[in-house]
Amino acid sequence: MVCSALRRVAHMHVYLVRKASSVSKGHHHHQALGSRPAASEFAARRAPGSVVELLGKSYPQDDYSNLSQKVLSRVGRNLHNQQHHPLWLIKERVKEHFYKQYVGRFGTPMFSVYDDLSPVVTTWQNFDSLLIPPDHPSRKKGDNYYLNGNHMLRAHTSAHQWDLLHAGLDAFLVVGDVYRRDQIDSQHYPVFHQLEGVRLFSKHELFAGIKDGESLQLFEQSSRSAYKQETHTMEATKLIEFDLKQTLIRLVTHIFGDGLDIRWVDCYFPFTHPSYEMEINFHGEWLEVLGCGVMEQQLVNSAGAQDRIGWAFGLGLERLAMILYDIPDIRLFWSEDERFLKQFRVSDINQKVKFQPLSKYPAVINDISFWLPSENYTENDFYDLVRTVGGDLVEKVDLIDKFEHPKGRFHQPSPRLSQPYK
Repeated sequence: MVCSALRRVAHMHVYLVRKASSVSKGHHHHQALGSRPAASEFAARRAPGSVVELLGKSYPQDDYSNLSQKVLSRVGRNLHNQQHHPLWLIKERVKEHFYKQYVGRFGTPMFSVYDDLSPVVTTWQNFDSLLIPPDHPSRKKGDNYYLNGNHMLRAHTSAHQWDLLHAGLDAFLVVGDVYRRDQIDSQHYPVFHQLEGVRLFSKHELFAGIKDGESLQLFEQSSRSAYKQETHTMEATKLIEFDLKQTLIRLVTHIFGDGLDIRWVDCYFPFTHPSYEMEINFHGEWLEVLGCGVMEQQLVNSAGAQDRIGWAFGLGLERLAMILYDIPDIRLFWSEDERFLKQFRVSDINQKVKFQPLSKYPAVINDISFWLPSENYTENDFYDLVRTVGGDLVEKVDLIDKFEHPKGRFHQPSPRLSQPYK
């Protein structure tokens, strides 16, 4: 894997990198690597008093600012809200399921849906509100897109949990684009889309229908274990866990059909405990489709819902769509090619669709080499540069060699480049 092979280095190295141009847009490669972009198209560099304009607001830049023009161009596209886009289809199927399955006392949907919240959040919303420690590796500048030290593009839709809970909501779905600096291959892209679900229960709601339920309690003061939080009773934890898993089993069954083989894997998230990942066996392969867990009571309490206990889950829309529609490359979701888009213009959102490849042309390989700076460099800096220059035509970046002269005298290898396919 590229992310494990490339490491931050203290000495100057030379890397040989293989790039294969994408076949996702067929043979239309005239926009490819041959034309040199203007300097303004590279990652926004800080200058005294500089600001970045985004979604009608101005954000002063500082040493944290690391947004590239490529990523900025994706903000506001909102693929999940574009009718008949495959991500819209997945979102609408999830919404339809929750609207039909969970109805309030007056016949209205129990879950409210928020799919147009701004992707610009504070670092407090993205991290602190979710109990993510100050030294947690997920905060790294190399892994996130910062407008400045106080504002960033959300790394997950969980960034909105606290605000919605604080507003008094106890059952909601949040859908939106999220941003993470990442490697380049068919499964990773710096912008993708998540759907978040949260539900809180009062004592009456959780224990309704349970024999002698009036004698049961949500809270106690005990010790934390692998099975429960220190403030939750075992009875409450088990009922929340059961409701969460049943909710998600019904959801994936609605999406993928009956007869699914499902398993749960214990995992860790700072804002839920216990936490799980759901895996499904699809076409003979185990695939992770979502993460979930019992919400940390400290988070719930801080948002003003001290008398309730809840669960949360999050899933990637691209992940589900790639599995369900057999889409091989995550960059295809950004395609404006009619050959791609028209495949998903269906009259029924539940209609089965199988993606048909757009091109039969082979990939084109380019080998390049370059010196690395001795400090303040991460592999994601290079990935952002590649995306800025080559756009989505760059299908994959692999490390194939590196060189450091044993005596510290460095020699730059001659690059071997091939022309992009016309």
